[in-house]
Amino acid sequence: MNVASITEMWDRLTGTQPDPSRWLIGATALLALAAVMTHGVWRIVRNAVTIAHEGGHGLLALLTGRRLEGIRLHSDTSGLTVSRGKPHGLGMVLTAAAGYTAPPLLGLAGAALLAAGHITALLWGATALLLVMLVMIRNAYGAVTVVITGAVFLLVSWLTKAQVQAAFAYLVVWFLLVGGARPVAELQRTRRRERSGSSDADQLARLTHTPAALWLFVFYAVAICSLVGGARWLLLR
Repeated sequence: MNVASITEMWDRLTGTQPDPSRWLIGATALLALAAVMTHGVWRIVRNAVTIAHEGGHGLLALLTGRRLEGIRLHSDTSGLTVSRGKPHGLGMVLTAAAGYTAPPLLGLAGAALLAAGHITALLWGATALLLVMLVMIRNAYGAVTVVITGAVFLLVSWLTKAQVQAAFAYLVVWFLLVGGARPVAELQRTRRRERSGSSDADQLARLTHTPAALWLFVFYAVAICSLVGGARWLLLR
């Protein structure tokens, strides 16, 4: 790769791309909403939310000084992140709280990038994060899921025209924003039905000596606030 190619890549990464039309922004929002609300589609695309969820656990584990042992993604769209360190304290609380808050917060960060016109940066940044996450995956299904997801981002960013890249980027961000609350609702229903005490909310309740319902409220609040903030950036810029 010569210097001119590197310079061109850097310019694409740091530069801005043309804003898509209003109808495309609205259409991708409606498509994301349909994906979240349609049960059959949600069962498939929920894998993307699980990647963000477990990635959030893993990232906060590393940022708080814990040792990340590995991440597993399962075909039922559940996941497991294992880290080593003190079983209590702020680091453990932040790690446990990062799962359900990661997808909407990633959507909010993506909305900020799109509002600034950085479509290429969003696509390449997501690809880089998936590549880093792949290193920590410890099962075959998880590896295949992350590789396929990363390949889609890479192919879209390299082989498609600017309008297609914009549509894909907006669809992904809308999906994370709109879909942020549904896993919390599913968690709430599962806790009522099973009461296993093993969910993130129950774990946080034990760590902080507060009701699990408080953490459900926090998860909902983050999801709703991220959706409102992200929508304002995407629609009212």
